Amino acid sequence: MDKSIDKAVAELGRDIGEYIREQRNTAKISLRQLAKLAGVSNPYLSQIERGLRKPSAEILQQIAKGLRISAEALYVEAGILEQREGGALTDAIVTAPDLTERQKQVLLDVYESFRRENTAANQTKPEE
Repeated sequence: MDKSIDKAVAELGRDIGEYIREQRNTAKISLRQLAKLAGVSNPYLSQIERGLRKPSAEILQQIAKGLRISAEALYVEAGILEQREGGALTDAIVTAPDLTERQKQVLLDVYESFRRENTAANQTKPEE
């Protein structure tokens, strides 16, 4: 395999590991507690945080659940998904457990229409 690809994959592993560690520290959860909440071993989680292992999407989902953050946010950090336009609000709508898929789509459509409207208004403003 190409060494530049190996290096890029290793960098992604380090980046996601650092992000998980930051989120864990912000949440004031120990490594051992998060490992238990995520259903993974303590050594495995430690290796992820140090960038020695690159977790699968399923493991990222379990870690996100343990951290009480969006799995999508971890997928973006890991390079599995691209950042969605709309940022945190879009992420909050998509991951809201108490909304139906139809309700989520309606909210996303309304939000996007407001964004388009504001973009159009800003483009037609005369420069001062």
